[in-house]
Amino acid sequence: MSAYELSEVAEEEERPRKRAPWGVMALVLLTGLALIRNGSGEFDVGPPQPAAAAGRDGSGLAQDAFGRTPDPLPYSVPDRVRIPAIQVNAPVTSVGLDSDGWIDAPTPDDPNLAGWFTGAVSPGEKGTAVIVGHVDNQQGPAVFYGLGALKKGNRVEVARRDGRTAVFEIYGIEVFEKSDFPSDRVYGSKGTPELRVITCGGGFTQQNGYDGNVVVFARLAQVR
Repeated sequence: MSAYELSEVAEEEERPRKRAPWGVMALVLLTGLALIRNGSGEFDVGPPQPAAAAGRDGSGLAQDAFGRTPDPLPYSVPDRVRIPAIQVNAPVTSVGLDSDGWIDAPTPDDPNLAGWFTGAVSPGEKGTAVIVGHVDNQQGPAVFYGLGALKKGNRVEVARRDGRTAVFEIYGIEVFEKSDFPSDRVYGSKGTPELRVITCGGGFTQQNGYDGNVVVFARLAQVR
């Protein structure tokens, strides 16, 4: 992990130092979002890719069982991410930017580890939170191998250090070429709590690795 890695920083809750201005961060992400560059691609069957029907549909707001739209949560570090539809249940470490200005992925040595990008909001806050993870490593499938198989309406649960769980409802899953990644669309704030879950995807070559990123679009639907 890079010097920007923050997973071993303070044990207590505190508001992080001032984030980089959004325009600067978006530019970094636009140029840097071959974000998980360590995928091996070394298994017989590639990871599932999003179906056309799973494309993004940004209309409406997610509501709980009582028809209410959840209020944004305060800042809190995420501890664990669960995606029941694809049997994901993984601890979350903090990641920043590496020395080349890319989002730093979690260590590939642990296949069941996700990373929360500390340059954005925490999951449940107003704005767009970002969680990343490897699709595979040298041993085979990793934490977000099945991400492309998700469907609209599936849930992503993020357990936070303050004891609350932010539950997000998926409204789109798409794969984007790294050479033409729509950073404003993916990372721009909609003024409500949203989440992006990202891994590698698309075609794979030994020379260049994966040529795309699978992106899950989700919005806060419930707080437990």
